[in-house]
Amino acid sequence: MDAEKVIEKILSDANIEAEKIKQASEEKEAAEQARLDEQLKEYKAQTEILARKAAEEEKAHLLATARMDIAKQFLAEKIRIIDEVFAQAQRQLQDLPDEDYRKLMTKLMLQAVETGNEEVIIDNNETRIDQDFINKINKQLGPDNKGNLKLSGQRRNIGAGFILRDGKINNNASLSTLSAQLRTQLEIELAKELFSN
Repeated sequence: MDAEKVIEKILSDANIEAEKIKQASEEKEAAEQARLDEQLKEYKAQTEILARKAAEEEKAHLLATARMDIAKQFLAEKIRIIDEVFAQAQRQLQDLPDEDYRKLMTKLMLQAVETGNEEVIIDNNETRIDQDFINKINKQLGPDNKGNLKLSGQRRNIGAGFILRDGKINNNASLSTLSAQLRTQLEIELAKELFSN
């Protein structure tokens, strides 16, 4: 073989080998690009899922906050109405005609008496509960040692109603105390309503 043919053969073999290397390189590059495209597609899908989940969580958080704000406003309005109702009720109770007031006090006192030996403490300005009223209550309690109530010489600033004292035990039946107890019960119900939603 002459030198030209040898060079041609070497060049031809080199070209064939270069073509093989080029083709293998292109196939490898195409496979790598396909793998990267697939990976990118998967990352994009995961990003969309995470973004949707984050948006849903943010939406749920905003809705929960809005619901809580509405519930707080609703509760504040209920409390405002209750304030008005209790203030008006207290005024009306204090302004009851004497006969109606005495009927109410009779009912409350008959329910509140425990031993029948209590002292009845009234407000500094009370004029409708007097010894005659106490005597009538004693008659209703009966002679079996339950009808021994006494009007106390001590007076307190309690507004309408009375306090029954037996030694160190005080049973407060002032309308402000009874009203406060009722109000506490209502506020507990309102709180349950607020936090159950």
